[in-house]
Amino acid sequence: MLIRIMYHVYVLRSLKGGLLYTGVTKDLTRRMREHRAGKTRSLRFRRPVSLVYSESYSTRREALERERYLKTPEGGVLKQQLVAQALQSR
Repeated sequence: MLIRIMYHVYVLRSLKGGLLYTGVTKDLTRRMREHRAGKTRSLRFRRPVSLVYSESYSTRREALERERYLKTPEGGVLKQQLVAQALQSR
């Protein structure tokens, strides 16, 4: 049996100031627990945070490329649109 590990690109929103944070992980549940517990330096003082968007990729390379793109100016525009769509569909 082949077990396929998926990599997730995710976007969090700080409920304190609205800041968006983009990251990559193999285990989204574990990573969310770490963010919520304040174990991530960049978000420690911006808690609470909410997962507002995620995408899955079959390779780490694909996920890292997508994360890198979403952190560029043109990718940031797309990220804002994806987050807005995700929030509307809730």
